[in-house]
Amino acid sequence: MIAAEKTALVLLAAGRSDRFGAVDKLLEPFLGRPLALHVTTALEAMPFARRIVVKDGTELDFAALGYHVVRNEEPHRGMIHSAKLGIEQLRDDGVEAVLFALADMPRVTAGHIHHMLGAADGRDAVVASSDGIRPCPPVLFGAGQFDAIRALDGAKDVRALVRGGKHVVASPAELIDIDTPEDLEKLRGMFPARWRRDTGR
Repeated sequence: MIAAEKTALVLLAAGRSDRFGAVDKLLEPFLGRPLALHVTTALEAMPFARRIVVKDGTELDFAALGYHVVRNEEPHRGMIHSAKLGIEQLRDDGVEAVLFALADMPRVTAGHIHHMLGAADGRDAVVASSDGIRPCPPVLFGAGQFDAIRALDGAKDVRALVRGGKHVVASPAELIDIDTPEDLEKLRGMFPARWRRDTGR
């Protein structure tokens, strides 16, 4: 097990969101609040050693939520580039692990993250989430893997690193990743209309 107090949370909130259209996906309303604020709320009580967000154009004020903000000026380089920018903030911090979470996964729970921390078994730990079929974010890496993350060169490398680690299964409904407007509408449809308040932010 690796304690939350020894873990840095890196929230990845940069990307072109080409499949979502011209709007800021992370500001889109879901259950009465911006999409990206669901994961921050779910994890706000966990005593992480640091909270970092890597973002590009979104207007959300993550700094007001206690996050150190890192700008990704090259979001076209993909999620790996964002992950590397987050890792660069952890030099000499003494943290034992980093947890990468995505701002467009609004159903992730603190309970699942606790299970991931419990599955981590030291500096070389790699613990991914899974829907029972394939690994996916959130993903935790022990400090012994930081150099490996810095050396990653493409999605193929990431998949190989994650495949070799442990996989903690969660409900597919918890691991929903919002990539398109249709994804968001499908998620909204899972809740009674009186709960949603999706007409405003």
